[in-house]
Amino acid sequence: MTNRRLTPYLLLAPGIAFLAVFFVVPLYYLANTSLQTGSIDVGYSLTWAWGNYSDALSTYRPQFIRSIQYAALATFFALVIGYPLAYFIAVKAGKWKNFLLLLVIAPFFVTYLIRTLAWQTILADEGMVMDVLRTIGVMGESDRLLATPTAVIAGITYNFLPFMVLPLYASLEQLDTRLIEAANDLYASPVKAFLRITLPLSLPGVFAGTLLTFIPAAGDFINAELLGTRDTTMIGNVIQSKFLEITDYPAAAALSFTLMAAILVLILIYTRALGTDRLTG
Repeated sequence: MTNRRLTPYLLLAPGIAFLAVFFVVPLYYLANTSLQTGSIDVGYSLTWAWGNYSDALSTYRPQFIRSIQYAALATFFALVIGYPLAYFIAVKAGKWKNFLLLLVIAPFFVTYLIRTLAWQTILADEGMVMDVLRTIGVMGESDRLLATPTAVIAGITYNFLPFMVLPLYASLEQLDTRLIEAANDLYASPVKAFLRITLPLSLPGVFAGTLLTFIPAAGDFINAELLGTRDTTMIGNVIQSKFLEITDYPAAAALSFTLMAAILVLILIYTRALGTDRLTG
């Protein structure tokens, strides 16, 4: 009996140890660093400098807001693009299902940096996309896509799209199509059948996909660095600069914790709004 009681804890032990060593311990040191003062020349000491957090919020508020906005827009566009794609693969693709899934994850075989650099070529002022847009009159000769918020959001959406598609596919693939057929037999319109059956049953995938897209997108800095300008700087760019260029470790750590706290609050609000009972019921 005792061994049976211990079995779940023994199975959890490797995962708990991994989280303790590679998450909790680094998080502790990051929190400790965020309350220090000093410089790289004279060293840093723990002085419980809570002002680092107020300075982070007051000085870099535009970057925080911009990061949340860009991440939210990228998540929305990824959902709009990813949901029909995941639905088609899960329900309509048939024998092509595995091939289409391979195409979805194929970008992961190329490094994140190379994929983002490719978007520089795609959105270049003399690139094919701009040529088409100028030809059809959408863009003028002096207009551009590269080095704009549109380019940054497009890059983020593209890079994190598989994180949206795969959870949606996993959820939609388990959908019992007989329920939709029953709704059609009861004279429900396709839109009503989708809203009353398909969408509610796929909410776990929507929830997982939006979180997997939004969380890394809010801390991203590669797309803003390569596809944007100084006016599109995200908080990830500031943190990266503080850590690796300016070497202001306390400020960088405070910014990191502030970003984590903001994301956590938004996730709690989102979870509450969506309803955990709808996700687990």
